[in-house]
Amino acid sequence: MGRMEKYMFIYLKTGGGHYAPAKAIAETISNIKSTEIEIILHDGLSDTRPYLRKIIQDGYKNSVNRALWSFEMLYAIGKIKSVTKISTGIAAHFIKPAISKVILKEKPDKIIIFHYLMIRPVNEILRENNLNTPSVVVVTDPFTAPSGWFLMEDQKYIVFSDMLKSKCMKAGIDSKNIQVFPFVLDNKFSILLNNTSKLRVRKELGFREDSKIILIMGGGDGMPGGEKIFRTLTSACIDAEIAVVCGRDGFLYKQLSELKEKNKLDNTRIFGFIDFTYSLIQISDVVITKAGASVCMEILLAEKVPIINNYIWEQEKGNMEFVCKSGMGIYKKNPRQLPDLVNNLLRNKEYYNLLVSNIRKNMIRNGVEQVSQYIMNYN
Repeated sequence: MGRMEKYMFIYLKTGGGHYAPAKAIAETISNIKSTEIEIILHDGLSDTRPYLRKIIQDGYKNSVNRALWSFEMLYAIGKIKSVTKISTGIAAHFIKPAISKVILKEKPDKIIIFHYLMIRPVNEILRENNLNTPSVVVVTDPFTAPSGWFLMEDQKYIVFSDMLKSKCMKAGIDSKNIQVFPFVLDNKFSILLNNTSKLRVRKELGFREDSKIILIMGGGDGMPGGEKIFRTLTSACIDAEIAVVCGRDGFLYKQLSELKEKNKLDNTRIFGFIDFTYSLIQISDVVITKAGASVCMEILLAEKVPIINNYIWEQEKGNMEFVCKSGMGIYKKNPRQLPDLVNNLLRNKEYYNLLVSNIRKNMIRNGVEQVSQYIMNYN
């Protein structure tokens, strides 16, 4: 047996939108060529100093969940190319030593980058060490992406929409360096559960067999405004069970658990960070969410109706518009308006079925197999 090829996937844990596609592609490639290719999933901040992880990871989570205005302000400033070049350069200075050790130790045959802060340090390391290792960037924002992704004009890119390809080209990247594929998700999201399986999941998770289910779910770091949404829905007259996924937001989990116990809300289920979001989405009727790319695509592939309650200005705006302008979901920012909207969706079958029909017409596809094949064949 010859030497196994080694692929290094570099991501950051700023939300779940970077790790999720990296993991999905890694698993797909491993399933296809488990004896020929070794995948190294590497968190780009894992070996850096704790303060750096706190600034980048915790700073992202806290600003998005507690002070969204601060993240949006930084995003707006970052649209100035010179500012982005300076900020990514500073980040690269602190990140590069740890990444360099890993790359030089592992000597990967290919490097796949899933976060824009990793692009510059990786390219500098390869250049400084005279390494010809092929690298490709997977832009995890499908429609509107920060300008930091597109500072390296000679980099190879994978994007998830023609709209973003056009943005790449406007940034000076040659079209031959840009590949467009459907958005990447775990393979399981391509499969719809049958009724028997749905009944089994309901029983396992403690839901009634015949109830309508409203799911409140953001990304891995939780659902911004989740407490207000929960209070509004549980105080309204809605004939449905309510499930909330709090993710890593321990404060939200504690808040909602106390509300559930205090008000004896037996028709609710509160979850923390879980690995069965696929099952929850499959048994749900309506999903109230934020406009993160992964969660929106997971909902649409399951042919469920998304209600987007909030989005990060500019970065997630494209996701929201893709869902709503195509008639596949609804944007409703004010939590007080959610009960009437949800009731209408659950009671008005014609309206609900129209949205589901639009989802099917848009033929949402999972690109994980195509992207995996491209990466394996790319050199």
